[in-house]
Amino acid sequence: MLALTATTVVHPAGCGLDTLWTAAAHSRSGLQPNPLDWCTLDAWLGAVPGVDEVPLPEPLAAWDCRNHRLVWMALQDTVFVQAVREAVARHGAHRVGLVLGTSTSGIRSTEIAYAQRHASGCWPEGFDLRRSHTGDALARFTAEVLKVAGPMATLSTACSSSAKVFLTAQRWIEAGLIDAAIVGGADSLCLSTLHGFDSLQLLSPRLCRPFDATREGISIGEAAGFALLERGKGEVHFVAGGESSDAHHMSTPHPEGLGAAQAMRAALDAAGLTPSDIGYVNAHGTATPANDRSEAAALVSVFGERGVPVSSTKGITGHTLGACGIVEALITAEALRHQQLPPSANLLRPDPDLPLDLVTAARDTKLQYAMSNNFGFGGSNCTLILGRSN
Repeated sequence: MLALTATTVVHPAGCGLDTLWTAAAHSRSGLQPNPLDWCTLDAWLGAVPGVDEVPLPEPLAAWDCRNHRLVWMALQDTVFVQAVREAVARHGAHRVGLVLGTSTSGIRSTEIAYAQRHASGCWPEGFDLRRSHTGDALARFTAEVLKVAGPMATLSTACSSSAKVFLTAQRWIEAGLIDAAIVGGADSLCLSTLHGFDSLQLLSPRLCRPFDATREGISIGEAAGFALLERGKGEVHFVAGGESSDAHHMSTPHPEGLGAAQAMRAALDAAGLTPSDIGYVNAHGTATPANDRSEAAALVSVFGERGVPVSSTKGITGHTLGACGIVEALITAEALRHQQLPPSANLLRPDPDLPLDLVTAARDTKLQYAMSNNFGFGGSNCTLILGRSN
């Protein structure tokens, strides 16, 4: 088991973990009708407040992009940064690893650069693709800010990206490669993602409603979050995870949730737990008709009908794509800390065809183990199990 010794997050409902938990527990959505002046889509989106007003400081200016601004905002949390410094002092900078997830990295900066080139025939002065858009830029920028020098990797497996980072970090620590790991991820709003999902007819014109009978699709959001993992005992710890790759379809989940169920069972096996040990599942719950139906089938196959309390918190943050793994893992960790289950946000009428124990209002409970699901395009599935110390 690995303790979550420090965390930080920025999200559409605000900055900080306390703000995120309050929003999740009270169903205070950070989504709003399209707030972007550079996008014309008719959709509800989750933009992080203030990201456009937070330029990077001069020594880091070459890294500037929307994704890295989210990271910079998250890393203004002095408690988290101090915890990282203390880990570096204990273990050495080369023994603190960095494993992050993203789906599109800083692609918004490239969209802006192409628009300028189209208009003027020239690339923007100082445009640096390697530092702003490439997948490895996220890890290299974060390492530069935090001054860590251990092994680093960026995972990009669509919406499971920043869930899978927990398993990679766990393997590195168990192999003796590192002594501590910073895990997390970031994904930012961009036209490529927004129009891509719109072309698939997956965007909802209204507030997304996971597991609702009237659900119409997803609301896309953005976020950045991090956790410091170390051996030892903490209030909440990462127990184990499970992965699968069913490759059913490029963008449609298996109708019976085959890969999702495999990931959940793999996580239970790795943790040495049974389905009855799990007291809550933070579902992937995107609010598309196909995803929610598929995930419900997977949950029933593992836990039985109404066998475990389930909710989706994407109605608070939107679907933050490559960042949803870390965001929802942190919400799950807070559920364990507070001994309370967050409701499935924006739920009006639960779909009667989905036989789930949906959490419709904040519910006090005695919670020892909880599960967080994230399933990506192409059938890249990941389940995390978090636990609370006795």
